[in-house]
Amino acid sequence: MNANREHKDGLFTAIFSDLVNLLSLYNALTGSNLPLSTTVVIATLKEVLFTNWRNDMAFVLDGKVVILIEHQSTINENMPLRLLLYVARVYEKLIDNEAIYMRKLLRIPRPEFIVLYNGIAPFPDEKTLKLSDAFEEHSEIAAELGGLLELEVRVVNINEGRNEAVVKKCEALYGYVRLIGKIRRNIDLGLDLATAITKAAENCIKEGILADFLKTHASEVLNMLTAEWKLEQARIVWEKEAREEGREEGREEGVDISTAIMHALIEKVPVEDIALRYHVSVDKIKRLQSVLALRSS
Repeated sequence: MNANREHKDGLFTAIFSDLVNLLSLYNALTGSNLPLSTTVVIATLKEVLFTNWRNDMAFVLDGKVVILIEHQSTINENMPLRLLLYVARVYEKLIDNEAIYMRKLLRIPRPEFIVLYNGIAPFPDEKTLKLSDAFEEHSEIAAELGGLLELEVRVVNINEGRNEAVVKKCEALYGYVRLIGKIRRNIDLGLDLATAITKAAENCIKEGILADFLKTHASEVLNMLTAEWKLEQARIVWEKEAREEGREEGREEGVDISTAIMHALIEKVPVEDIALRYHVSVDKIKRLQSVLALRSS
């Protein structure tokens, strides 16, 4: 991991920015056995000023398959639509824009979409989300025909005790799952967040779990996980306010917008600019800011 990596990326993304770990993750999730010599090209979308285009991981294997992986602690039923928009942007990065106007068929990498879930809400081991589930049905004929455009997202539950056969195939994924499990148990025991994270990391190092990574990036790990846990608090506040205001979309909006706002706060973007960017009141952002109580280090 780059020592200057911004902790807004999150611990999961930081761990799997290592190409060896990333390839191991893909092999575990798909049952593949791709060798380390496989060509991996990173195509992850990174947020830039005044845009929301940012995903966790996107990469191309040997120029033939483009994989988008998202890591979530809250299931968002709109992931197929979001990933449709994401993959379109990824393809824009990969192809010659003028080539699409040529008569010869343009070959593009086949897409795969995976969400790894480790939230606390009950969820099955695996579930498929489909873009067509969001389509409006204007007539009986349309309903019979189904969607002419489809995108399927495979959601895999990676909490401790779930999909163990898959998780154990990837050492880095297994280590991540164990670390998060230890942190949650520490919190359940009444430890404050920083202590829970620190003790869990120390315990993992003693057991040889993600040891090299945790020893090398101890302060960054604390920052990343502190930010992620506090984001959950911000989501709760956001959803509560949405319910009080009578908005049914509060849950989905809370996940997406509070995440984006948190990233902006970490980057020290002025509150007024954030309010303008996301069409949210300054007061609400300040309330989230107070809940987050972001570390300055």
